[in-house]
Amino acid sequence: MASVLEKTIRSAVTAGVGAVAGLNRKRLDGENAFMRGIHTPMAEELTLQDLPVTGTIPAELDGRYVRIGPNPHYGEAKGHHWFVGDGMVHGVKLSGGRAEWYRNRYIRSNRIEERAGLKAAPGPRRGMSDTVNTNVVQFAGQTLAMVEAGSYPAILSDELETIAYSDFGGGLAGSFTAHPHEDPATGEFHAICYDATQPKRITHVALGADGKVLRELPIAVENGPSIHDCAVTENFVLIFDLPVTFSMKALIAGQQFPYRWNAAHRARVGLLRRDSDTVSWHDVDPAYVFHVANSYEEDGGRVVVDVCAYETMFDGDMAGPFGKPLGLERWTIEPASGAKVERAPIDTAPQEFPRCDERFFGRPYRFAWSTGLPQEGDEEFFAAAPLIRHDLETDEKTERNLGEHAVPGEFVFVARSADAEEGDGWLMGYVIDRASGTTDLAIIDATTLADVARVHIPHVVPPGFHGNWMPA
Repeated sequence: MASVLEKTIRSAVTAGVGAVAGLNRKRLDGENAFMRGIHTPMAEELTLQDLPVTGTIPAELDGRYVRIGPNPHYGEAKGHHWFVGDGMVHGVKLSGGRAEWYRNRYIRSNRIEERAGLKAAPGPRRGMSDTVNTNVVQFAGQTLAMVEAGSYPAILSDELETIAYSDFGGGLAGSFTAHPHEDPATGEFHAICYDATQPKRITHVALGADGKVLRELPIAVENGPSIHDCAVTENFVLIFDLPVTFSMKALIAGQQFPYRWNAAHRARVGLLRRDSDTVSWHDVDPAYVFHVANSYEEDGGRVVVDVCAYETMFDGDMAGPFGKPLGLERWTIEPASGAKVERAPIDTAPQEFPRCDERFFGRPYRFAWSTGLPQEGDEEFFAAAPLIRHDLETDEKTERNLGEHAVPGEFVFVARSADAEEGDGWLMGYVIDRASGTTDLAIIDATTLADVARVHIPHVVPPGFHGNWMPA
């Protein structure tokens, strides 16, 4: 444990860096694509009842689709990064073939109370930052909003109000993640967590189906890597220790997201055994991964993980996640040999937000869906691009273009029933219409990619990160 003197020195250094960063931020460019256009923050919290619908909402859909993203309340664009804006959840409740309501609500952080006067939710905090803006899941009977590398999760009510921040009943000591993955066979959630204040360590957190922390295992790393996602198989948790690391230079320069491409950082994938603290590390050609489609073990013991990969990421000062996309790749790892990770393309078209039928997560699977990215990149990250369905058994790819002015975000798969065959169900996600300045919650047949229903929202829901269908 650090002595009082060590803590005092660290506090003084942090304060000094913060002061210099604040001065340098004033010199930065005030133009920021993630503060205008489709990313313009919403000014109000709304409740809209009985939304108009085109098509027919399937009777099986009884619950809420909830997605979260940044909605910066402050007006300072200098040094702003899309990843750090104040969190706002957007949800639509479906029941009986009706769209009962749309709601958007800020996560009630201390910063929102300071800036907007909205009373902060109670509950434990980690350090100074309690911004939560990256994912929303249903877990152990609660709706949890999450972020990586900092704040504890926030518990939301069914109406999307922030009830409290949670450290899982006191069981969580360190940071959490935006991407815990459930093993459907056990109900356990697994997460790989990092913290900028701990550059030599990441943590594996395992949660039981009852919401209790089963373990919080420290794992040694170098340079403070940014690890957005992880993966789970029957015997392993996969760790993506890739060349995006904490950058003191970016922090001092006034950038609010101080992580940059680090060509000197060893790119590797770790296989952590779920039944021990043993990690085998496997080198991989330099790349970066935000999101995993799925992962599993072959009969011979090799580990397979399908990812959306980038050649580089954050290679310079930028306001969003810009890098050269390589499409959907299959990475294969031999646990026993320590051999280098084998990489093979599945589809080289630019794409992101891969999702599978999560009843099959961690096990062999057939179908994956993703959202296309613009071929040449876009300053807003999103643009008109197709939805994509991959049949990994037949190598068949199906695309659906939503329209010249349509901007889709992440789509999630919703099974028709608990015992439906893999891939039998719907895709669900928000689609912005640039021309009309409106948004649809689109419900799409997961096999044909044809429209089933559209719930019409009379404003732009700013592009966000992740969400999920939460059955009643």
